Amino acid sequence: MRNWKIIGIIATLIIILSLPFYALKQNKKQNLTAIDPPATFVTSEACAKCHKREYEEWQDSHHAKAMAVATDKTVLGDFNDTVFVKNGIQSRFYRKDGGFFVYTRGSKGEMTEFEISHTFGWYPLQQYLIPFPGGKMQCLPIAWDDKKKEWFHLYPDLILDPEEWIYWTNQGQNWNSMCADCHSTELQKNYDPVTGNYDTKWAEINVGCEACHGAGSKHLAWAELPEMARSTSDDGLLVKTSGINTQQQVELCAPCHSRRSMLGDYTHKQQDLLDTETPRLLEEGLYYPDGQIRDEVYVYASFVQSKMYANEVRCSDCHNVHTIKLHQTGNKLCLQCHQASLYDTKDHHFHKQAGEDGEPVKTPEGEILFKVGTGAECIQCHMPGRIYMGNDYRPDHSMRIPRPDLSVELGTPNACNRCHVDKSNEWSAEYTRKWYGIKQKFHFGTTFSKARNGEPQALQNLLQISDDILTPVLVRATALSLLGRYQSNEVTKAFQQALQSNESIIRRTGLSYLPPYLNEQRLKMVAPLLQDPVKGVRIEAARALTSIPADQLDPRSRELFDQTLTEFKQTALYSADFAASRLNLGALYSYLEQTDTAEKHFKKAVEIDRDFYTARTNLAVMYSRQGKNDLAEQQLRKALEVNPDLADVHYSLGLLLSEQKKYEEAAKHLQRAADGMVNNVRAYYNLGQLLDFLRRDKEAETALRKTIAIEPDNMNYLQTIAKFYMARQQFTHAKDIAEQMISTNPTNPFGQQLLIFINTKVQE
Repeated sequence: MRNWKIIGIIATLIIILSLPFYALKQNKKQNLTAIDPPATFVTSEACAKCHKREYEEWQDSHHAKAMAVATDKTVLGDFNDTVFVKNGIQSRFYRKDGGFFVYTRGSKGEMTEFEISHTFGWYPLQQYLIPFPGGKMQCLPIAWDDKKKEWFHLYPDLILDPEEWIYWTNQGQNWNSMCADCHSTELQKNYDPVTGNYDTKWAEINVGCEACHGAGSKHLAWAELPEMARSTSDDGLLVKTSGINTQQQVELCAPCHSRRSMLGDYTHKQQDLLDTETPRLLEEGLYYPDGQIRDEVYVYASFVQSKMYANEVRCSDCHNVHTIKLHQTGNKLCLQCHQASLYDTKDHHFHKQAGEDGEPVKTPEGEILFKVGTGAECIQCHMPGRIYMGNDYRPDHSMRIPRPDLSVELGTPNACNRCHVDKSNEWSAEYTRKWYGIKQKFHFGTTFSKARNGEPQALQNLLQISDDILTPVLVRATALSLLGRYQSNEVTKAFQQALQSNESIIRRTGLSYLPPYLNEQRLKMVAPLLQDPVKGVRIEAARALTSIPADQLDPRSRELFDQTLTEFKQTALYSADFAASRLNLGALYSYLEQTDTAEKHFKKAVEIDRDFYTARTNLAVMYSRQGKNDLAEQQLRKALEVNPDLADVHYSLGLLLSEQKKYEEAAKHLQRAADGMVNNVRAYYNLGQLLDFLRRDKEAETALRKTIAIEPDNMNYLQTIAKFYMARQQFTHAKDIAEQMISTNPTNPFGQQLLIFINTKVQE
């Protein structure tokens, strides 16, 4: 934990003592800046003169082939008037006038001819980019399988409506926002949030030397100096890649090899990972509760969970950083560090050695899953992967010990049953117990699973995980995010500590998931972080303070808040081609009481992604505050037209209809909400109150009893159901509730008075 007060005092002393030297240094720097322009990008070819071996290795890498202009040399797919059929739609690939064309469904579902401008990727699949008006380039969903030498569809099981976000002509398949920053060097997205147009530029079309090393002009100038001058001069490298620690190297790769949101163009000058991006946590939908990969998440958050990372293993220990290939094949890679006599034996893995297992493992459809299918390979047990993009098998880099016992408990995958497809999880769990013993270490997965379901039992373990410095920091941050669903003095303390953490991801997570019940303490807790040195933390502090009226901030805090809020707005505008950023902008302008601008952003969010219902619910709230209940109701109903199973939208609509005195219909929607949010106590409470009003006693009792089943110590809910029973003269039930209230809080006057009153009534 940081001691901010002490650090502040020390920092002040240092500034006072060093002012003359600092001023001199600043003047020198300013003078140099005037005559010494910033480094510029020189492309990979300029590096080849001195770094011939590295350049040649890179040329054959996937980085070098990440993107290219479509030519005879770069296009792998069959454009010899080839037809691909999906759902009865025939797409044709052909050559014309020296170019590459496809005739397929377009933006409104109509068959259209498109010219392909660029290739995207290389192996095991290659995609193709098609230019659209407004500087957009879109990714064709039909890709070339370079293993099978045939066309295939990236979403074979989906029949997509042209209005859906993920349909290939829409934003979900837009190269400029979804792909470009990781497939080219020094990408500048240049999105105009007013027109919706792009002027995207790059220094190098693929992932070149400077994508990792930064702009090379100063290093090139240094290299051309006489040898004596070089020995006494700075080498001009913008990014140091040697002599750095494990975290620095991994975070050098993370801007591309992570599931994240970018905070602006990557300039190589950012000091902290969260100056560049906000990496996703181990969230539901992206990861299984135990941290295994589920969706496409690009390695970073998996690897930083691993014991390898904790023990200073880094990307370059396994991968040649220029070819991206592994240093060794098979178990030799792991035996660089792990002792063969202990781990590369049947006594450890209990499987046949390579070459003894016969045929490789296949899917039920007959597709080969693994190039080498032996259980004796380390990666088969410790890096079980998944197939993404239709044919791209990617190992899980969390390098975990197989836990089929967790599969039994949580329904998560395990390494054993991906090969032993005819066996059960219980069968695998029994074998691992027999081989390695009965005792299994505690795993955060059981806690995360319970917390995702809102179970109260998860609270204590979440507190322990979030506070354990030996636990991987991303796991701790995820535990903290789940703690935001709970309320207690310990939770308050956990968030107070998180906001003072040395880890930027912990500070940001604390700000993002600060529980609503802490609103009274929010200003005191959050305001210091408006000056955080890390951009991702700073702007999140500004967002977190938008729930507090501006007149409650002292002048200094207000000044910092306004500055940082401007920075937050600029970041949101950078990514305003995403629905979530438009939602953030809408919420921001709603806070600033610029409702017309807020309305435009909320509507733009839905225009970008019609399924992004959160924008509609926020717009409905804004309309409701303005007294425009008809418009609010319209937005909520539109959200349910797209997806009738949105329980939280049913909840909002139920409350709105109740306010409009449409009680019977309101009850239907609140019932749908309660059915869909089984641990949401407020849904049951509001439903019970409404059903009580409608004199639907049995249903009201069921809903109200559910509130005290979820929160048995909540005095408000206990009082409500006690009053319900008293109004119906059901004194026996009321007495039980009164005794429960006294047992929970002996000093509670309502429970004492109620019990006395009931006893008097019973005696009468």
